[in-house]
Amino acid sequence: VNQCLDKKDQHMTPKALVITSNMGVEQDELLKPLAFLRSKGIECIHAAPEQKPVQTVKHDKDPAQSYDPDALLGKIDVNDYDILIIPGGTVNAGTLRMNKDAQKLVQQFSDAKKSIAAICHGPWLLINANRIQNKHLTSYPSIQLDLENAGGKWVNADVHRCNTGGWVLITARCPEDIPVFNSVILKELEAHN
Repeated sequence: VNQCLDKKDQHMTPKALVITSNMGVEQDELLKPLAFLRSKGIECIHAAPEQKPVQTVKHDKDPAQSYDPDALLGKIDVNDYDILIIPGGTVNAGTLRMNKDAQKLVQQFSDAKKSIAAICHGPWLLINANRIQNKHLTSYPSIQLDLENAGGKWVNADVHRCNTGGWVLITARCPEDIPVFNSVILKELEAHN
């Protein structure tokens, strides 16, 4: 009986997947959601294309610390996770949007009606994954036109939640929006577990 209960308890604990490239990730957009969600008892896995340190930046250009990812993008099973989180950083997002494994994860999460959260330049990946059409979202203002040209509907809000198409997309503009971004992600996870 205890084994059954343990498995049930493990399944009930929400699990978040945070994906980045190995370069140019906005440090706070990676670390603050991870720390916040972990502090709330949510298991968080950080995946990157290569099993080598992920170089972060501050304000998109100042080098910050490096962090080892927990897993490889190409080895992720979508069934193990409840939400996909995509941090920003121009180089990170520009690299990630061209990564076939990252595109596939966005497609698999949305096809499975699982939530996706993206901040700053992170929504760029949704364009290349062909999952932007008719979604209402926000982002760093400099990519508004890119998102609109790809079929998204841009809104100027600190955080926006959209369930068009049967799956939830949570987006935020910049590092200053992280606290409310984190709280909306947590609320989403709690509503589905």
